[in-house]
Amino acid sequence: MSSSALPLLDVWILLFLALGVVSIYYSRHQPFPEYGSRFGWICLGLGLVFLISRSSPRETAILAPAVVAAVFGGLAVVYGVRHMVDTERDVLIAPFGGVLLCVGTMSLMTEGWAGMVPTYQIISFGIASVVILLEIYLAFRGLVVGVQGITWSKSGLRQVERGLLRGPRGAISHFERSWDMDDQWLNAMSHSALALIHQHLDDQPSHKEHVTELKAIGGWESVDSAWIDAIKASLTNLNSPSPSPIAGGDD
Repeated sequence: MSSSALPLLDVWILLFLALGVVSIYYSRHQPFPEYGSRFGWICLGLGLVFLISRSSPRETAILAPAVVAAVFGGLAVVYGVRHMVDTERDVLIAPFGGVLLCVGTMSLMTEGWAGMVPTYQIISFGIASVVILLEIYLAFRGLVVGVQGITWSKSGLRQVERGLLRGPRGAISHFERSWDMDDQWLNAMSHSALALIHQHLDDQPSHKEHVTELKAIGGWESVDSAWIDAIKASLTNLNSPSPSPIAGGDD
C-alpha cells in the first residue's frame, strides 16, 4: 500500500469506528435501542474490515471506502427515514447514515472533479448541495427534535408486555418520558398506564397521584378503551404462571 493512501484509509477507518461507537452509545438512551445499536455494530464491522485490509498484501483501492460509505449511508438514510417518520421508533440511523452518505458522495465527486467538463461539475455541485441540505434536515429532525412522546409510550407498552416495570429501562421510566404539552391525549394515555402499573405494584400513593392527574385532563373517559385493555391484559399476564412441561408428555 502506498504511503499516500494510508492516511486517507485511516481517516475512513476512524470515521466508521467513531460512528459505530457513538451509535451504540446513544442507542442505549432511545426507547427502541435495537435499531441504532444494529447500525452501530455494522459500522464497527466495516471499520474493522478496512482496518484488517491495511495489512493485506494487496493494496486497498482508494475509492473502496468511499463507495461503501455512499452505498451503505444511502441505504441507512432510507431505512432510518422510514423509522423516523413512519414507525417513529428511531431517530439515530437517518442522521448518522447521512454523515456516511455525505462524506462518501463528496469523496467520489472530488476524486474525479479535475477531469469533469463544466456541465458535469455544475451537476455534481448541485447533487452535493442537495445531499448536504438533506443531512442538515436529518440532523435537525433526528438529533435536535429528538424522540417524540408517542415513541416512549409505544416502548412503555412493550416493556409492560416484557414484564419490565421498574428501573431505568422499565415501563414506568418510559411512560414518564412520554409527556407532550401539545397533545393532552398522549398525557392521558401515560397517566392511565402509570396508574394501572402502580396499582399492580400496590403503590397506592403513586396510583392516586396519576389518577388525580388523569382526572384533571378528562379522566378515564378520555383514554381509548383499547389502550386500557392492552395495559390491563399485559399486567394480568405477568401474574399468570408459565405452563410447566409434563414429564413423559408428547412434544
